[in-house]
Amino acid sequence: MSVRVVLADDHPLFRDGIASLLSVRDYVVVGQAGNGAEAVQMAEELHPDMILMDIRMPGLNGMAATRLIKASQPDIRIVILTVSEEDNDLFEAIKSGAAGYLPKSLDSDQFFSLLEAVMRGEAGLTPDLAGKILREFARPESAAAPGPDDLTPREREVLELVARGGTNAEIAEQLNVSENTVKFHMKNILAKLHVRNRAEVVAFALSSGLIKLPPQE
Repeated sequence: MSVRVVLADDHPLFRDGIASLLSVRDYVVVGQAGNGAEAVQMAEELHPDMILMDIRMPGLNGMAATRLIKASQPDIRIVILTVSEEDNDLFEAIKSGAAGYLPKSLDSDQFFSLLEAVMRGEAGLTPDLAGKILREFARPESAAAPGPDDLTPREREVLELVARGGTNAEIAEQLNVSENTVKFHMKNILAKLHVRNRAEVVAFALSSGLIKLPPQE
């Protein structure tokens, strides 16, 4: 049975090349997304078996899209396909729910071997990257970087208001603080959640259950 795949990458020529490569094996490309938001939408509409996801895309990036998709459709296997060799990207991808992390420099035999491993329920990682993961998670807890549990009550309050769509000025007025104070809290929140912008921090906070918004009246 063919594996149904969505490709998410902001370079159309790269997507076309991967689609051609997949077509010679037992994979069917059912959709192509140019950014994370499109990938989330296609996941909801097409219910693919697998998504090949780039990290750095305009708007909602691959990490945030992965968290959102895995929160609502955990059975979809998401494989990060990227040029990034940064350890932090690797660790965050796995923490976000990715089933694999493949460098774009792989040759085709390695590429398909790792995709097949993912479809068997195994981790799609080269031996070198698997070693990095093992070493990272073997570190003492005290050496780990700060995370969601390190948010202060005020930072969680700011985060909830951001998730509701509040601007810095609106949040400052509601909390009776200055806009600079709100910006300071946002800077800390971004650092602690290891995300880059407001869209990503909201996506992570909602998908992870860090915050739960009550129904709007």
